[in-house]
Amino acid sequence: MSASSSEASPASPALTPPGLRARCGPALLLGGAILLWGANWPVMKVGLGHISPLWLSASRFTAGAACLFAWQASRGELRLPERADLPVVASIGLLQMTLFTALGAVAMTHLPAGRSAILSYTTPVWVLPAALLLFGERIGRRRQAGIGVAGLGVLALINPYAIDRRDTSGLAANAMLLAASAAWVLCILHLRYGRAPSPAFRLAPWQMLLAAAILVPLARAVEGPFTGDGTATLWACLAFVGPVATAFCFCAVNAASARLPASAMSTLMLAVPVAGLAFSMAALRESPGPDLILGAAAIVVRPSVRLVRSKTRRPRISSSRSTFWLTADCER
Repeated sequence: MSASSSEASPASPALTPPGLRARCGPALLLGGAILLWGANWPVMKVGLGHISPLWLSASRFTAGAACLFAWQASRGELRLPERADLPVVASIGLLQMTLFTALGAVAMTHLPAGRSAILSYTTPVWVLPAALLLFGERIGRRRQAGIGVAGLGVLALINPYAIDRRDTSGLAANAMLLAASAAWVLCILHLRYGRAPSPAFRLAPWQMLLAAAILVPLARAVEGPFTGDGTATLWACLAFVGPVATAFCFCAVNAASARLPASAMSTLMLAVPVAGLAFSMAALRESPGPDLILGAAAIVVRPSVRLVRSKTRRPRISSSRSTFWLTADCER
């Protein structure tokens, strides 16, 4: 055997198809989920032309919960949440799924999908100051600069020249998206400092079921009987936002997060609003103005922001943090 072949042989296992699958599989899953989540923004915008926003949100989590319950039952993994899981089930089910999704859907009836995607990802602007003031987290200068840049991005998005102050519906829609982002922040902080014994994947269908149990009667009370127009476009949109963008993407990102570093996950997840903006421009012919471009660049392509544990107060890290819903700006 030649020297060259003998030198190459130790590395050969890593180059075999199983080795490549082990390395590339999680990245492909995450990349696919990011693209699907980005595409979900224009799909929801199209769907809102065929169904009202609360019924769209209710249908999304009803279908998502059904898919995950069926998947877990087929694998023999379906379990009731433990008592200690209930605060996390309530936090994600109420704040992240119900409130965030409903506010975003209502706001998107008045705003372009791309702008909605970017404004919904302003969470870094609120997470770090809240962690500093409420939990004594230490933030270095580089992180302070990062949050300052992101704050400028938000100002660019909501400055008086970007929003017509005479358009009360548009003003309310922008406020809804910022409120949705704030609800996300509360959920992130709870997951950072809370604990749940069960893994995120086991709790996800119960969280979706809770969201559906609230959104269905709420949609009935506010918007009346089911408002879907029964067209093929409606059912295609519902099939995407529920089974695909909710249930499948959760499984994909949950699998990827088990193999990829948290820092890589948090950075790559910021591609979701960028993908949402790009898909909205391509599919819906949306034309972002300078305010949206500058705001998106400042919020998404900002310096890396991480929290440093305080020496005086040791935070408790949730064992069930879900990368399905949360970009990990609060990292271990």
